[in-house]
Amino acid sequence: MHKKVIVNDKMQSNYVYYLIEPIGKNFDPEFKPELTPKEMLELGVFGGKYMNDCINEFPKDWFINAKLSPEKKDISLNYFKIDASMPLSYWKEKGWIYHEDPRGWFQWYCRYYMGRRIPPEDERQIKRWKAIKRHISAIQKNCIPLDLDCRKKQRQAVLHWAYDSRKI
Repeated sequence: MHKKVIVNDKMQSNYVYYLIEPIGKNFDPEFKPELTPKEMLELGVFGGKYMNDCINEFPKDWFINAKLSPEKKDISLNYFKIDASMPLSYWKEKGWIYHEDPRGWFQWYCRYYMGRRIPPEDERQIKRWKAIKRHISAIQKNCIPLDLDCRKKQRQAVLHWAYDSRKI
């Protein structure tokens, strides 16, 4: 029997999905994120504003040490203390937002990590995740290894895509 999840937050009402895989397991073989959603939230992503009203949807331990901002985006909460995000309106204009994940890639990743699978959307998002490797190459080409002050905006952006840019 698959676990049923019902979502009621600021962006979705009575959205239902099912967890068909164990948490953190059975990923597409091409999808190898270096960070879990919990680790990303603890490191500081999206100015702490991304998941504030979604806490009931995900495991409580994801939020114990999460860097969240209750009011508005707070760039000081980001690991690299820099804004590396475009507004949601930009992502919508580009057609990159899937209707079932109105917050975008990270919401998809959190739900995928939990065990939800939507094959065509999973394929699209994994393709987008893989495309971020070009930013890793740019960091490697232009920075001394482990110089976390080099290309901080790019490092923060890569962190938003579950690549651990602290190790580049």
